[in-house]
Amino acid sequence: MDGHRLTVVPAQGSAAAASAVAARPRARLGEILCTRQMITTAQLEKVLSRQTTMAVRLGDLLRTETDLNEDDLLSALEDQWRSRRIDVTSIPPDPMLVQSLGFDTCLRLRLLPWRRIGGATVIAAVYPDHFEQERERLEALFGPIMLALCRDTDFRECLQLCFPGDVRRRNELRLPEPESCRAWDSRPFRIGSLGTIGAFATLVTLFPGPTFLGLTALALTALAALTTLKAAAGIAALTRAPASAPGTNVVPLHPPTQMRRPVVSLLVPLYREDRIAEHLVKRLARIKYPEALLDICLIVESDDAITRTCLRKTALGPAFRVITAPPGAVKTKPRALNYALDQCRGTIVGVYDAEDAPDPDQIARVVTRFANAPADVACLQGRLGFYNTGQNWLSRCFAIDYAQWFSVVLPGFARLGLPIPLGGTTLFFRREILEHIGAWDAYNVTEDADLGIRLTRYGYRTELIDSTTLEEANCRVWPWIRQRSRWMKGYAMTYATHMRHPVRLWRELGPRGFLGLQVILLGAIVQALLAPILWSWWLLALGQPHPLNGMLSGEAILAVSVLLLASEAVNITLAAIALRRTSQSGLIPWIVIMNPYFMLQTFAALKALVEMAYRPFFWDKTAHGESSTPVTAFDAIPA
Repeated sequence: MDGHRLTVVPAQGSAAAASAVAARPRARLGEILCTRQMITTAQLEKVLSRQTTMAVRLGDLLRTETDLNEDDLLSALEDQWRSRRIDVTSIPPDPMLVQSLGFDTCLRLRLLPWRRIGGATVIAAVYPDHFEQERERLEALFGPIMLALCRDTDFRECLQLCFPGDVRRRNELRLPEPESCRAWDSRPFRIGSLGTIGAFATLVTLFPGPTFLGLTALALTALAALTTLKAAAGIAALTRAPASAPGTNVVPLHPPTQMRRPVVSLLVPLYREDRIAEHLVKRLARIKYPEALLDICLIVESDDAITRTCLRKTALGPAFRVITAPPGAVKTKPRALNYALDQCRGTIVGVYDAEDAPDPDQIARVVTRFANAPADVACLQGRLGFYNTGQNWLSRCFAIDYAQWFSVVLPGFARLGLPIPLGGTTLFFRREILEHIGAWDAYNVTEDADLGIRLTRYGYRTELIDSTTLEEANCRVWPWIRQRSRWMKGYAMTYATHMRHPVRLWRELGPRGFLGLQVILLGAIVQALLAPILWSWWLLALGQPHPLNGMLSGEAILAVSVLLLASEAVNITLAAIALRRTSQSGLIPWIVIMNPYFMLQTFAALKALVEMAYRPFFWDKTAHGESSTPVTAFDAIPA
């Protein structure tokens, strides 16, 4: 697109001529392409027939069904709309004109007031039909107008240059401050934490027995609450429910015959993923859903030259786009997702991670479930597993942990009507609802858990679908602790954010949801921090030296020991059930040595507390591509 083409915008500098041109009847895009012999009549008839079953633009369908490229289509659109292309990046628009229309309107309509020529305002449009639909409004604002065409990539780049502040605000501040954790002030937390540590040190020195007894009581309370909730979730998940009940759904592949299948946008944030990006593209290319209806957005950061270079060397199909997120105050996954949300085309928005290997039928099942689900089902969460399960002890334990969480506990939460802290991937949303509730909190390092709770507070539901995505298990101790500490920090920040107004939270979640949230978030953090207190219990039970020697009766010691054993029994039972449900029965013998794995959570929780005090919004990135299991182990996905 050369700058000299700007001189041949229709109307020859005359507003009257522009109106005359607009009044003439337009030829159809398909007819123009056939006349130019760029496609055959048979190809056009086939594409038009397929379009009746798809909610997709003809141009997007032609790009995937024929050999046409974007330049071919733009050239045909020039003839159809008797307009010309302009390069809005080489010759940027008049700032006053752009400001007159406003950032939100430009973004929503993909229209950009460019320059005034011969008494008329040239409006650059990604979709010329939007120009036509908004003609009266645009004429009321600018007077005589003329249409020009521009590429979507050029439009996005130009909008970023024209509205850098607005773009940044939408990326980082889209969620209202009362609902975001960005208001978190670390200084009071640091002072309070130091004061608490000092108080405990004094109490332990002066009153070791009573202090230890109080901590033990708190740890046991958290353990009992978590065990009870897990048991209830397990019973709910295993109880056969009517088809209309919430929970895990086995979804058929095909939507209702009268439905036009929608465009699905898949947002995939990448950061320094040169070792795995090529494999990711191959996996996503295996998705069995019409290519014209897939909008796969690979999101990279502006300073991530490594990943961009890797993607340039990778063959990307028509469904793939690389979106570069501009720099900002924070560099987090939810911030990148917010930016891409404004760029994507789909009415259903999904999220994958860089190392994901989704079930090829997954998107088709998601579309079908949304077509049949009640309107209050805003989110579908798929099941997660690992393709490097057998690498070592840690990867096996991680697989058992995930199987229990995604196959038993979360479905049970859904059946019980509790808030669901979402996983960070294999999530699918109705776009209009996602935008309505403010999308992602750019400052929350577990944006998924926060979003799941926020959906419940707004009156929406999440369902679990029986479709699997395989990931790479973190199979080294320190990276595992770093990853888990980020999750725990996010849980703590999410809890603090939603508990700012407990009465309102009680009213929005209801008593069951409110109490469930206390156990799910606060209980998990307290148990992880105080777990060492419970590890020492067996010294007391076996008559070894212990701070509580002589302070408890034999009956009390027996009761606590029974609680500890019951908790262990619930965990073992649910894990075994989950492994059978996910066809991983070979891992059952490993359940009995899960305790050292759970002990690592204490170190993660301590690291999380330190970061809450000093680096609350730091995103401790998980390294991918570390597994010795080939990442091409995609065929292991269950059918």
